[in-house]
Amino acid sequence: MTTHDSLAATTHGFLSPTGVEIVFVLVGLVTLGAAIVTVTTRQLVHAALWLVVTLGGLAVEYLLLTAEFIAWVQVLIYVGSVVVLLLFGLLLTRAPIGRSPDADSPNKPVALGVAVLSAGVLVTLVVDAFRAQWIDVDPPQGSTDIMGEALFRHWVLPFEALSVLLLAALVGAIVLSRRRKEDDR
Repeated sequence: MTTHDSLAATTHGFLSPTGVEIVFVLVGLVTLGAAIVTVTTRQLVHAALWLVVTLGGLAVEYLLLTAEFIAWVQVLIYVGSVVVLLLFGLLLTRAPIGRSPDADSPNKPVALGVAVLSAGVLVTLVVDAFRAQWIDVDPPQGSTDIMGEALFRHWVLPFEALSVLLLAALVGAIVLSRRRKEDDR
């Protein structure tokens, strides 16, 4: 262990969090609450709007981790595009705006059990893997050039495939809404 690691371990204890860590936990709790409301609400439009809060909370978490580029990608792509596309799809297909009886399932206790078990295993693995690790978040760990190059050199094909998939979903929603209008006539 280097002197920097031992200094970080003595100055940052588990019981003496910094202001950034407190804000990180508070924003994480709000984001978790919004995510729970997203999947438990019976109104589809409300679920989409709570998804905006969830994804916005994740963007704030990225900002707190000094990953500004990823935070703005989160806002532009997910909040700005995916949720808007989801709302357009809901509105164009004339999905039920109010409570949806199809959103109710008798498997809720099983799903809750699987979710709690999965979350417990994930938290246990992450805590065990990073128990003695301290990350100094003061200096930025990467630059926009490095992140942009990695994103658009190695991940450009999945990125473009996702954009084509989202475009196909929007076109499909428009086609379905027009067919229903013709059937009504």
